[in-house]
Parts: sequence; structure tokens; C-alpha cells
Amino acid sequence: MTDSSTPRRDIDRVASGLAACLPALHRALDRQVAARYPHPKPPDARLALLRYVAQHEGATVREAAEALLMKPNNVSALVSQLTEQGDLERRRDSADKRVAHLHLTAVARERLTEVRELETVLIRQALTPLTEGQQGALGSALDALDALTRHLRPTS
Repeated sequence: MTDSSTPRRDIDRVASGLAACLPALHRALDRQVAARYPHPKPPDARLALLRYVAQHEGATVREAAEALLMKPNNVSALVSQLTEQGDLERRRDSADKRVAHLHLTAVARERLTEVRELETVLIRQALTPLTEGQQGALGSALDALDALTRHLRPTS
């Protein structure tokens, strides 16, 4: 719902700006990480799955698929690839043997931490030359961006 005092053209300008800026920001950060990271960087979908499992240890394929807005069969294929690589473990549910719970390996957890730390360093370096006002505006926007993300998620 929008505030009736906010002119439509301002909302359109922000919407258009975000639609252009956010993917460009992601690509720029992704390229910087890939250039500096000493290991092969996993493709985005694999990295997203690893990050999800890191935050939701023991999640199922179905839970990961729903959270990542992916088809369960695609997530299952990613799980197979990541298991073969030694980044994920599948552990059978004790009550229902058809269900597997996903867990990161120690190596995958370490590498995810390295990537997150590298991303933080790169963003910190990019923030440093900005004015205090620009830095403050970005900090203030974090809650709004989280809320925007929630509103863009489809309702099941």
C-alpha cells in the first residue's frame, strides 16, 4: 500500500531505479568476488542453496525450493551436484526415510564464510568514498529493502 501523499511519478522513479540498480549492484559484486576469490565460485543457484542451508541447517529439498522460489526437482538436482562435490550432506529423516535433511560440510561452511567476508570487505571499500549522507541513506534503506523483498514474494 502506498502513502497517498507520495506522487505516483516518484514511486515509478524509485521502482524503475531499483529495477535497474539492484541487478547491476549484484553483478558488480559478483564479478569482484569472482576475481578475488581463490576457489572456483559456484553459480548463483548453487550459492543461494548453500547460503539457505547454512541459515536453515537440516532443511529439506522442498523447504529450500519454496524459500528460493525454485522448482523442487531443480533444487534436487543442485543437491545432487553439491553432494557429489562434497559441499552438502543428505541425512535421512529418522521417522520418514523418504525425507532427507540438508547439511553443509565443513569445507562448504568455511568457503561460504570466506565469500561473505570478501563481500563485506568489497562493499565496505565501495561505501567508504560515499558521503555520510549517502552512507546513512543506504543504512536507512535496509529495512525498507527487506520489506520490499517480502512484498515481492508470491503468496502461496
